[in-house]
Amino acid sequence: MAETVRYYGVASGRVQGVGFRFTVQSYAQELNMTGWVRNMPDGTVTMEFQGTQAEADRLIAQIREGNFFIKVEKLKLESREPLPQEDGFVIRY
Repeated sequence: MAETVRYYGVASGRVQGVGFRFTVQSYAQELNMTGWVRNMPDGTVTMEFQGTQAEADRLIAQIREGNFFIKVEKLKLESREPLPQEDGFVIRY
């Protein structure tokens, strides 16, 4: 069984008002990851996500890629301790 990893991230760029939180949530759910994503008052979006390293790498790549509306200019990541009882991936308000 693969080891569980958790990351805290801060995304900046064109990441608010473009469906970024919903997109991150959709990608994370497709990968069976847990965590959350939230808009911040300074225009950035913060998130924590948890899964295997391979799943985390795929999610990070998808976030950085963006799409026609989303343009991630910077994604800062920090490792965190995995949470044992987390369920699902949610958008926080």
